Amino acid sequence: MKLKLLSFKPSQETLGLWLGLLGVFIFAVTLPMTRMATGTADAPQLSPWFVTFGRAVLAGLLSMGVLLATRSPWPTASQRRPLFFAMLGNALGFPLLLGFALRTVTASHAAVIIALLPLATATVAAWVLHQRARMGFWISAVLGALLVATFSLLRAQHMGHGFSLAFADILLLGAVLAAAVGYIFGAQVTPALGAERVICWICVMALPITLPGAWLTWPEQAVATSAWWGLLYVGVFSMWAGFFAWYRGLVLGGALKVSQIQLLQPFISIMAAALILGESIDGLTLGFAIAVAVTVFMGKRFSSPAQIASRDTSHNARHER
Repeated sequence: MKLKLLSFKPSQETLGLWLGLLGVFIFAVTLPMTRMATGTADAPQLSPWFVTFGRAVLAGLLSMGVLLATRSPWPTASQRRPLFFAMLGNALGFPLLLGFALRTVTASHAAVIIALLPLATATVAAWVLHQRARMGFWISAVLGALLVATFSLLRAQHMGHGFSLAFADILLLGAVLAAAVGYIFGAQVTPALGAERVICWICVMALPITLPGAWLTWPEQAVATSAWWGLLYVGVFSMWAGFFAWYRGLVLGGALKVSQIQLLQPFISIMAAALILGESIDGLTLGFAIAVAVTVFMGKRFSSPAQIASRDTSHNARHER
């Protein structure tokens, strides 16, 4: 009698969820690692300009290797325009604004503002791609924006800056908008190029700007070794490898299920900031992070327009199940 050994292989959906979680974890750790690279206003390290250019150069060189190894064709003229705007948003705008903001606010603080990114992306999609969303989405988006504004006002008052929006929070909101615009324009060419090639072409197209930019902003003073480790992380993982895990996870696990993992991102950022930078976790930050995550969850539920199904559509759907 032969005994058959049972081999347990993870399903594609399970693998997709794990890859999605890995991508979210990589992106979440971007905040404390960026702050490690730039330092603070009192103890500056690498300039936000150099971190922005440097991380894009690292990702660009890695991307060039992948594109050459896979013999990827050059983007067409119609594809280069959305790739250019995606490059402006994701490779330049987001990291630059984030870097300057993290000079004056903690990574935990920034995590609450950046948590708005999924709602901002859906809002930009509705505007740029002319997609209609349900009223529930717009209510969630407005509520999320009000929560972030309230958080910023309370933080500013607590820090003795008066009851007004902090400049760093305006930079963070700009970073959210830049990333959202970059995601949407990148999504326009994803069906033709493939998600992984999109981020590679974005990084390669940025090289004519980022290579001389990194050279011109190279630090003249000595910086801590930890700052270089922070730059290495955001260049290799945040700007490049994280997208491979995230996009592949969306494909294998299904965009609807895997995208929900994004709700964990602000909490992972807060925990990572505590472990890496020694930041304290206070009730105000955690409470607002939970509240924003709830609005993002509700917004995702209403981000696509309601479909009016006919009898034939309902009949076919039952057969497909």
